[in-house]
Amino acid sequence: MTVKPLFLFQFCCGNMFKFGFSKGASISRNSLAEILPKGFSTQIERKLEGKVALITGAANGVGKATATKFINNGAKVIIADIQHQLGQDTAKELGPNVAFIACDVTKESDISNAVDFAISKFNQLDIMYNNAGVHCNSSPSIADLDLALFDRVMSINARGVMAGIKHASRVMIPRRTGSILCTASITGIMAGVSQHSYAVSKATVIGIVKTVASELCKYGIRVNSISPFIMPTPFIKEAMNQLYPGIDAQRLVKIVHNTGVLEGENCEPIDIANAAVYLASEDAKYVNGHNLVVDGGFTSFKSLGFPAPDQV
Repeated sequence: MTVKPLFLFQFCCGNMFKFGFSKGASISRNSLAEILPKGFSTQIERKLEGKVALITGAANGVGKATATKFINNGAKVIIADIQHQLGQDTAKELGPNVAFIACDVTKESDISNAVDFAISKFNQLDIMYNNAGVHCNSSPSIADLDLALFDRVMSINARGVMAGIKHASRVMIPRRTGSILCTASITGIMAGVSQHSYAVSKATVIGIVKTVASELCKYGIRVNSISPFIMPTPFIKEAMNQLYPGIDAQRLVKIVHNTGVLEGENCEPIDIANAAVYLASEDAKYVNGHNLVVDGGFTSFKSLGFPAPDQV
């Protein structure tokens, strides 16, 4: 008996094409190209082919996941991080299309040097991802707000982003093209989810994106942000360890995952990396000044919590 596997291709027009091939038969790429509609690619698409990206805070967590995804999509990546050894190890792990430079985003000179390094290393800068950030484990009461801690959080999470945009635009404006991304947070769009200092810093990032996008659009440069849900990255685990001292790592991960609302799924660094690839690529060529929320719907609704009729 001859086995005939069935290949089904569903296209947007709603037509269904069926191709039957005998066992062991093959079809050439040229033949397939003749069968498929115009514009349908027969190759695996690398959305960032030939692009150069600079990512701050990319030694681990979301930054590392994004660097990995960018490389897999054809980009060359500069990892800029304050963690020297970890950053160097990550660059070595990710391969020849990655370079590391030490960078403290509170120092404008470090950010300027990182941008210049990208140009000297790879001759251009197409994507700037301002991802570096710091958590804040301060008092939840505004009356007890530590303004010195507030200043530190703002200098990293907000001022660092503004400096990154400033120096990326310096080299992107003459080329009249570029994509700038910034990591915001759901805490910047929904109050009560975190301490004031962190929430204010992330709300500021969203505001920065909108105001800068209004200027840089004149030069063909897009500026967008991503607001992730909480996930058990090293960044979050450090904050959780301070909040729940003595709790084992597995229990902390479960606590974090239980805060989500989308049944059967958890927010992971790869989800943010996928969002970054989309926003940096031509797929998002007309997306500008946007805050892409990746939270499983957490900030989209709130239940009143009425009791069921049989419970009244």
